[in-house]
Amino acid sequence: MCLDPVSVRMLSQHLCSPKFRTPEEVVSHFGAMQAQEYRMMRWAVSMRTVRPSEKAFRQAYDEGQIIRLHLHRGTWQLVTRDDYWWMLRLCGPRSEAAIRGWMHSNKIDIPEDELMNIRELLVAEAGRGGSVTKEDFVRALAGQGITMDDHRLSYHIRMAELSGTLCSGDLHPRKATYSLVRAKIGPEPVLPDRDDALALLARKYFRSHSPATLEDFVWWSGLGVADCRRAMALLGGELHSESISGRAFHIHTDCRTRGFRKGRLVLLPPYDEYLIGYKSRDVVLDPDLSHRAHNRTGLFYPVILKDGRVCGNWKPTVLGQLPTAPSLHSSPAAPSDLSLSFFEGDEAGGSAAAMAIDAYLAFVEGNKIK
Repeated sequence: MCLDPVSVRMLSQHLCSPKFRTPEEVVSHFGAMQAQEYRMMRWAVSMRTVRPSEKAFRQAYDEGQIIRLHLHRGTWQLVTRDDYWWMLRLCGPRSEAAIRGWMHSNKIDIPEDELMNIRELLVAEAGRGGSVTKEDFVRALAGQGITMDDHRLSYHIRMAELSGTLCSGDLHPRKATYSLVRAKIGPEPVLPDRDDALALLARKYFRSHSPATLEDFVWWSGLGVADCRRAMALLGGELHSESISGRAFHIHTDCRTRGFRKGRLVLLPPYDEYLIGYKSRDVVLDPDLSHRAHNRTGLFYPVILKDGRVCGNWKPTVLGQLPTAPSLHSSPAAPSDLSLSFFEGDEAGGSAAAMAIDAYLAFVEGNKIK
């Protein structure tokens, strides 16, 4: 089978010809979606639906159909309520190990008695407030005569998330909120065994990210190589392999290979799965221009896709100030409140740029959070 990896990735990720009608369908398709940017995660999910709607995202989020927590690699992820418990039990231990490694690197030691004591206070505050902010936690701790720096408190919250105690609360205009898992999601159900969970994780990943390599799957999941190999083997004939540029890429049998149309621009938010979900980003991003999409410390910028390849940067000022790459070749097609810049030689036609801008601004203007 000879395929174009760029077009198949665009179709797998529903960045062209989207089929989903609800935000929770999108998140379920991916299994877990990077959600580092609290405001832009709404566009990352909604742009993959037939009718992008922040209102629909808010409803799914507030009802607990979509959950935000630190999961894969100890970073922010979106998962669905149905996937929350089994994914937490499968991926949580590796994420906790990563977080403890960061704590050690930062010379932060949290004894077990402190961990349990602070968690009890966090649970009590979340139970009273229903949906609370970190500032609410700070005040609650201060009421008990406890003060700690923001970094230390963040580790306490992450560990509470990975214990299945705290998860995201209701959607806030600008900042993360927290709720009790038992109130937002419910008790832990009977879970699939480890092999079934591994197979389900691999199925979700390769359906949403094909074509992808073993190394891509290892990176995305945060699991070990042995677990990822087993997960892929459990899928059997669901996966087939193809050599692309000398590397073995794996494609799920459910992936679409038709429906991609050229001549379209996409305004991709920072930390989007289209880039961060792979180690093989060179498929869609020229390695010599990788610094335009992310820096060496893991900070990702908003980028423009042209026929599925990264061709520039954009600045979504209408959603607040976000980190952007240095100014490149400016585009006269951008309105005053949304700036686009293209890599030299990658300028796009005015109509394509206007359509991409209109799609994003329609989402923002039609769904502003007051």
